[in-house]
Amino acid sequence: MLIVEVAALAELAFSASDLAQMRFAVSPMWEVGTSFKLLSSGAAHAVHRPWIEQVRPRVAAAGLFRGWLAELIPTSGYVPDFLNPAPTGPALALPAELTRLLATPVGQVRHDLDRLSRHQGGLGPRLRTLYAEPQDRMARVAEEIETYWELALAPYWARIRTVLDADVFHRARQVAEHGAAHLFNELHASVSWDDDTLRLIRRQRTLSRETAGPGLLLIPSVFTGPELLTRVTPPDPPQLAYPARGIGSLWEPQPTTGLDALAAVLGRSRTRLLAELDAPASTAELARRTGLSPAGVSQYLTALRDAGLVSAHRAGRSVLYARTSAAVSLLAASPDRRAASPLPRPASRHLSSP
Repeated sequence: MLIVEVAALAELAFSASDLAQMRFAVSPMWEVGTSFKLLSSGAAHAVHRPWIEQVRPRVAAAGLFRGWLAELIPTSGYVPDFLNPAPTGPALALPAELTRLLATPVGQVRHDLDRLSRHQGGLGPRLRTLYAEPQDRMARVAEEIETYWELALAPYWARIRTVLDADVFHRARQVAEHGAAHLFNELHASVSWDDDTLRLIRRQRTLSRETAGPGLLLIPSVFTGPELLTRVTPPDPPQLAYPARGIGSLWEPQPTTGLDALAAVLGRSRTRLLAELDAPASTAELARRTGLSPAGVSQYLTALRDAGLVSAHRAGRSVLYARTSAAVSLLAASPDRRAASPLPRPASRHLSSP
C-alpha cells in the first residue's frame, strides 16, 4: 500500500482468466489508512477542508496521533500491506475487514514491518512490540482502528459510500459499453492499456503475474489524493486504489429546502433535524441550532434512529448523529425540496410539535 512513486514503468500482463477475475470493491480499510494519513500530515486540503476541521480535533483529543496508527501510517512512504487485506466481496463492512486483519499470518506482519523499518529507519516502540507479539498486539491495532472509524469516518460513511458506489456504477457501465481497455485508459493518468497489458507509470517496484497474483481489484477511494495507490501481496490479486469521481462535491451542503411533503409524514421537527444533519452533530448542538429543547431533540433523534434514518456514533463524551443512506435518499426524493423557502425555525427553545 502507498508506494513511493519514481520515474519507472511497470507492466502487468492479462490473460482471459485474469480479466474474468477483475472486479471492483469498496474498502473501509483503504479509507481508514488514506484519511488518517491526510489528518496526521497537518496539511490543508481544498476539497476535504470541512471534514478535516470537524474531525481533526476529535482524533487529536482521543490521542490517536500518538497511537498505533501514527506509527503504522507515516505521512509519506510505505504503509504495511497487512492493513489492506484483499476484500472478499464488493462492499465489506469494517468488522469483516478487521477480521481479515486479525487473521494476518505472523510471517506477513513481520515481513511488512521489516520493510517499514527500512523505509523509516527503524520502528517505534509500539511496532517493536507488534513485531515481537503479532497475535496479541494486533488486537490493540484493531481496537484503535475501530475508535478512529467511529470518530472520523462512520458519521460520514453514508455520504462517502454514495460517491464510491456511483463511481463503481460508472466504471461498470464503461466496461459494459466500451470494454476493459476503455476503462483502464480512463481510470487514471498513470494507467494505460495496450496489447493485453496494463501499464503503470512511475511505479517503483516491479510488477508481474508471478509476484502479483491473478486478477485485479479496483478500489475507488475519496482520500487517496491525486495518486494511484497499489498493494501487491501474492497470492492475493493486485489492488489499485484510485481517486473516485465526484470527490469535488463530496462535502458540499446538500439541498434540504422545500421539505413540506416530507414534514407532513415525519413531522416538522424530525424533518428539521434531518435537514440540519448535513454534517454530524450532537444533541446539544442540534438544540442550539434549531431552538428545540435538548429533551425534544433527544426524543426525535431516538425516533429517527429507530426508523433507520439516523445513526449514532460515540465521540469522547458526546454522541454524534448522522444521516443514514436511507435518509439521504429520502431527502433527495422529496418532491418539493426545491421550493423557495426552508422549514421555519422555531421562535423559542421549547418542545415543538412532532
